Amino acid sequence: MTALLERLGLAGLHKIDPEAAHGLAIRALQMGLTPTPGPVTSPRLKTTLAGLDLPNPVGLAAGFDKNATAIAPLSRAGFGFIEVGAATPLPQPGNPKPRLFRLTEDRAAINRFGFNNEGMEAITARLARRGAGVPVGLNLGANKTSTDRAADFAKVMTVARDHVDFATVNVSSPNTEKLRDLQGKAALAALLDGVMDVRGATPVFLKIAPDLTPDEIEDVADVANSAGVAAIIATNTTLGRGGLKSSHKGEAGGLSGAPLFDKSTRVLARLSTMTDIPLVGVGGIATAEHAYAKIRAGASAVQLYTALVYGGLSMVSDIATGLDGLLARDGFATVADAVGTNKEDWL
Repeated sequence: MTALLERLGLAGLHKIDPEAAHGLAIRALQMGLTPTPGPVTSPRLKTTLAGLDLPNPVGLAAGFDKNATAIAPLSRAGFGFIEVGAATPLPQPGNPKPRLFRLTEDRAAINRFGFNNEGMEAITARLARRGAGVPVGLNLGANKTSTDRAADFAKVMTVARDHVDFATVNVSSPNTEKLRDLQGKAALAALLDGVMDVRGATPVFLKIAPDLTPDEIEDVADVANSAGVAAIIATNTTLGRGGLKSSHKGEAGGLSGAPLFDKSTRVLARLSTMTDIPLVGVGGIATAEHAYAKIRAGASAVQLYTALVYGGLSMVSDIATGLDGLLARDGFATVADAVGTNKEDWL
């Protein structure tokens, strides 16, 4: 019955504006109208990421719960960890609507939100009130009108650090003008130094774009190694548009979902040859096989988001359970044993 209701609900949501539908999905979570089986776990699925104990390696990517208003139900949705935000120092409305587009034929989405959020104070207040559950991280962002965007990341870190299990420096969103310029070697090093100085004991993750050149990936690895980053999330959305079929394929913004899988996995595998920092694989994950491929390409954990638009929250437990079966099939006693065992196929 729950599966049927979820399918009916998804069908209804797909008949309305995507951003409005997302708001209704958050509301349904808050009202307890979505599947919440609790974290899926097993001895094989239990793992650690940057010192955090995860019941399973399947996480929720930032952007789904921008304002940290659904942490409790999301913690019971089957994820091994969740990431909220992005949060900027000041509240901001983001870019003009419409700014979210479904590419149904491609099982993808394009967004140009531009870090719309209620600001670090409101978001941190909710994080401070959260109860026990799976590890929760906050994606850090910069205000569009800021004259010192690098300093914005440190500001959010300072306010939120005592109320999160990790924080992610997000310099890879394509939807804030010139933000990706902060991925350059010198700029990124300075930005990370500022965040690390105020992080306290909170692990700092770095989220990178899939559109980097091999030399740029190497620069990111060098900076992350020097800065003491605890994990690297590979990757954010892409500006590429190759092979798309949907009518919205020409919209500006970042592309996520199925078309991103190969590109993001190649960046992940290449990065794994350049650093021993744990990696989180993101981009195009919709099945257990996808998650397993990311892990074998070098990811210690994975995150998903866009696939939920098409498969609903029940897919989270399906992916985790399926991953457990794939690990067992191939003789891996733990997730950690499988990390990077097939990276050569992606290099």
